[in-house]
Amino acid sequence: MKKLIALFVLLGVVLAMPSYAAGTAATPSLWESLRKKIEAMTPKKKLSTTTAAGGVRGTLADADDVYWKGESKAIDEDELAAFKKAMALVDAGNSAGAQAAFTDFIKQNPESPLRGDAEAALAQLKAGK
Repeated sequence: MKKLIALFVLLGVVLAMPSYAAGTAATPSLWESLRKKIEAMTPKKKLSTTTAAGGVRGTLADADDVYWKGESKAIDEDELAAFKKAMALVDAGNSAGAQAAFTDFIKQNPESPLRGDAEAALAQLKAGK
């Protein structure tokens, strides 16, 4: 009976190993996840006029501060272009140029939603040096 139980435990371990190995190998790298993230972002065009309709109680707010349900992930065109330029330098293998580009991006866009990603990319580049 003990041999039968041991056989079933061993069989379970052997059958579980391929699924465990497949789950750990599918983790994307930082660069792959950043590429997917910037592909999903939409550049926000600068408009000369802003129109909005709605009824809001309380203090006045800028049209840019209003949250719209279902709003896409929009980012300033210049910010997105600078981040893509830094990513292109990474793809080209120019680590020093990419470090400088990500550093400039962080200095020029301190409030950007991509700031955290730029800092992570910069840390990855410095660690790989």
